[in-house]
Amino acid sequence: MIKYDLKCDNGDEFEAWFGSIADYDKQADAGLVECPHCGSKHVTKAPMAPAVRTSRKQEARKDRAVAMAMAAKVREHIKDNFDYVGDKFADEARKMHEGESEERAIWGEATPEEVRALEEDGVPASPLPPELAPVQPKKLN
Repeated sequence: MIKYDLKCDNGDEFEAWFGSIADYDKQADAGLVECPHCGSKHVTKAPMAPAVRTSRKQEARKDRAVAMAMAAKVREHIKDNFDYVGDKFADEARKMHEGESEERAIWGEATPEEVRALEEDGVPASPLPPELAPVQPKKLN
């Protein structure tokens, strides 16, 4: 479907929908397009700006909305199920790995150097992208 802004020779403006560009051309050439206000059959297309919405743009919007909803669920899950350990993350992860403290789900901050050291020592840890990290609570004592 395509919508055209149309204008008759008497100056009346109106819009009309057609199945395709070819449908409009065929009907206009046959004198079937007429002004609904005055009945004139001398109708032309008025200048208009196209409103183009591609399926790629629509899919990108849908994908972004889905990703944002998933990120919100991940943040909520972390907030509800993980202990926030602040800047003690590397120490806590290492203690759990070495059996010095009880294993539990934790999250917090670590420097890039601390993350590399954990990785080199085989301590399982994964950095969270900022969009997945919950809002940081107040610092622990």
